[in-house]
Amino acid sequence: MDGGQISSGNIIITLFLPSVVCMVIPLIYLQFTLKGELGTHAENHHKNAGGTHHGGNGAPVRGSTTMLIMGVAGLISVPIFKTITHLPPYIGMLLALGVLWVVSELINPDMDEADKRPYTAAGALTRIDVPSILFFLGILLAVSALESMEILNHFAAWLDTALGDQRIIITLVGILSAIVDNVPLVAASMGMYDINVYHQDHLIWEYLAYCAGTGGSILIIGSAAGVAVMGMEKIDFIWYLKRISLLAMLGYFAGAIIYLLIQPYLAVHPPL
Repeated sequence: MDGGQISSGNIIITLFLPSVVCMVIPLIYLQFTLKGELGTHAENHHKNAGGTHHGGNGAPVRGSTTMLIMGVAGLISVPIFKTITHLPPYIGMLLALGVLWVVSELINPDMDEADKRPYTAAGALTRIDVPSILFFLGILLAVSALESMEILNHFAAWLDTALGDQRIIITLVGILSAIVDNVPLVAASMGMYDINVYHQDHLIWEYLAYCAGTGGSILIIGSAAGVAVMGMEKIDFIWYLKRISLLAMLGYFAGAIIYLLIQPYLAVHPPL
């Protein structure tokens, strides 16, 4: 959310425990239900003892561990960058990408350009799923149009009248994000509720961040990452529904319950 609805430090504090519970509960369930052996993984002959890959001309490709560390550090640096500079988060993302790009170009100076390209940021960007990006762009434009016509405001008012409790509404939004996708639903919810009424770090924004972020995993089509995995790993929708959806739902509701229990003690604003 880039409209000032949440602050980086507060969202980390309030959603850390619910997020951990959301992960741990499915793991505990699998601990007692998952049977069998994983087997052994075939040895990769393209690596030496130090884990160094080799390019097409036999030259070693170094830096996999460095790139992993820098990638994780880049993700962590985005909220820190926003907190310090008060600039939009996408500026921090672009800065992290720029640093990764420069390092990926310099980390193997002795390799031919053609052999080095698959291991650089430029090579990674060529594998981006452009149609999915254009899809999300179209969805966000449609949501902005609905917000401009005040349809979302009227819809929010109808939900308040019909259900009455924002906790129930946001919980249903999280489940619905598994079908519609969490990106447009979050954008729509930001348009439904006025930040002048529900101030920064209000329960609505914190709970929405949790529910939309984790509820989309109930179905594999509920997030951009899930759609990408379907294409990359050839995961079938029915396979995911049978084996993963129940686990994701257990974690989702467990984390939601934990958040609602601890929220009164961590609230910046009084609960609803």
